Amino acid sequence: MKRLLLAFISVTGILCGAQNAKNLILFLGDGTGIPTLNAASIYGYGEARALYIQNMPYIGLSDTSTAAAWVGDSAAGMTAIVTGQKTNNGVISQTPDGKILKTILEYAEEHGLATGVVSNSSMSDATPAACYAHSRSRTRQGEIFAQVLSPSFGDGVDLIIGAGRRRILQLTAERGLDLSVELPRKGYLFLDNPGALNGLDPTARRVVALFNSDEFDLGAVVDQAITILSRNPSGFFLMVESNNHFDDAEKTLQRTVTFDKIIRRVAERLRSNSLIMFTADHSFDLRLAGGKKGQDILPLVRVEGGHTAEEVLAAAEGPGAERVHGIFPNTHLFYVMLTACGWKE
Repeated sequence: MKRLLLAFISVTGILCGAQNAKNLILFLGDGTGIPTLNAASIYGYGEARALYIQNMPYIGLSDTSTAAAWVGDSAAGMTAIVTGQKTNNGVISQTPDGKILKTILEYAEEHGLATGVVSNSSMSDATPAACYAHSRSRTRQGEIFAQVLSPSFGDGVDLIIGAGRRRILQLTAERGLDLSVELPRKGYLFLDNPGALNGLDPTARRVVALFNSDEFDLGAVVDQAITILSRNPSGFFLMVESNNHFDDAEKTLQRTVTFDKIIRRVAERLRSNSLIMFTADHSFDLRLAGGKKGQDILPLVRVEGGHTAEEVLAAAEGPGAERVHGIFPNTHLFYVMLTACGWKE
């Protein structure tokens, strides 16, 4: 009887452990509100509800208001998602009065996971910055990127891949930092083009790759990022951003369709042991204002070019995804991720 009881406890422990996510993958569509998703589905497939993220098993609506305003920006929106607390527009992962807020990436660092941030925006801009840095102003991009070298928690983000190279080098140099020297000192490979990610030493685990252009193959870069991060047997956290809000409607919709395809491919590969979540930091004033089915959608789309206040889609699958349902504040998504891994604040 005692042996049976011990066996039961052991199996139960294994099963409980299996319920936790090994990996966290957060896909952030910058400015990708529900109207944009609707228009992108029609643009890409000729019908509504055809995007992968519109058909993920768990969906909800996330309120994007800030601590002080109805309409948020990327700094306040991403801070809420990755820290569980609302702040003011322009503030990066700290409270309005300056208290540092630990991010989900920093929790992952402290729990021994590999961590990465990928974006086709500048890697010192608000969305990626909110994962690894803390600042009272998103405009302080030299100060923000310098925090890669001096993290507030853990030993710092392991992987940064994306745009903004020229400006980041300029702003950090103004602070007396030569990234080509300082990053290798911290154990990073420092790369300058997407092709350099191919054929890396299979032991490479810490990489900063900064590109001058935002027009690179985001899907290929995400694949490379996952390959590198997966070298950590404990798992990983990865945030992938696509900037999907422009005055150019076709660019907005094409980027959104491409991002959705990336999410589908990653989900099919990793859903069994990874919480995979999509959301947006804020909505955007793009509207399909009229027209008939079968018409070219581009003449029908109206873009006013500003952020808007309505809720955005949150969609998820994998361990812990069932907590994404209903209508909730954007801060709820931090706790979804934290709980999926069995962590506590």
